[in-house]
Amino acid sequence: MRSVLALCLILLASPALAARPARAPAAPPPPACDRECLRGKVGEVIYALADHNLGKLAVEPTLRVTEDGVEKPLDKVGLARSVTKLRGYRQDIIDERAGQAVMGAMVEESGLPVLLVVRVKVEPDQKISEIELVATRSRTDGLLFNADGYSGAPAEAMQYAPRPEQLSPRDKAIEIGMFYPRGLSNAKTFNAIGTPFAKEAYRLENGNLMAGAGCTFNPGCADIGNQPLTIFERLGRVTVRQILVDERMGIVIMRLSWNVSGPGSDKLTAWEMFKVWGGQIHMVQAWIRLFPAALDLGGWPQSPGIVQP
Repeated sequence: MRSVLALCLILLASPALAARPARAPAAPPPPACDRECLRGKVGEVIYALADHNLGKLAVEPTLRVTEDGVEKPLDKVGLARSVTKLRGYRQDIIDERAGQAVMGAMVEESGLPVLLVVRVKVEPDQKISEIELVATRSRTDGLLFNADGYSGAPAEAMQYAPRPEQLSPRDKAIEIGMFYPRGLSNAKTFNAIGTPFAKEAYRLENGNLMAGAGCTFNPGCADIGNQPLTIFERLGRVTVRQILVDERMGIVIMRLSWNVSGPGSDKLTAWEMFKVWGGQIHMVQAWIRLFPAALDLGGWPQSPGIVQP
């Protein structure tokens, strides 16, 4: 008994032992391919296209590639022979949880501008397992096409880095973004379903200002919340194929599609971005490409768990 008491007194008298703080729990390991890794991987694709050398990419044996909605082997990608220059415009959306990145970039084919969208999926070994390429070269391809709208830096509103307290949790950001396809599918206006647009909100489509202050495209377009959506009663409902979230920058991006002119027509497909912070949508931007009805989903399956609008 005396020896036990003596040991307790020794431990209590030891400053080093008495003052030792509790060990903090270990931080979770970072993703195998983190934010900058994903940015680098999607960038490698456009540089490889410009170098006409996709063979230098680190890819999985199971790699799947589509170009304008058509699946093909990597060495059969036409853009790897046609791209002659990178113009400078580039907008990245990085989803670390999904291990995916989407980029919109302006490139050239023999001096002519091309709006190129690239999506990649990267596995834990930092090899690419999916490449999706969509090129819009003219109004024939995209219904709208304003190369000058992508002649410089990306839109300032998309580049704003919200403070942590301004960012919504992932599920909430998706919920806010889903107001948009819900409005297109079900409403007369976005305001009719309570879409939380910020006062300064505006929308760009293939480089054209289509809603918000200064819009002259059609009557009422200067007010994004009250812009009439009645045309969608004829075009039909919107399909959401995929949703990715750049949680650091507050950007939700959805791959959408709907009829161009009614049932049975070609499909207007879009990678549509929503800048979400402070519980509001501050900007909408779309990269648009027309596809035949058979390529509605661009050659990729619909992601599970998406509740369609």
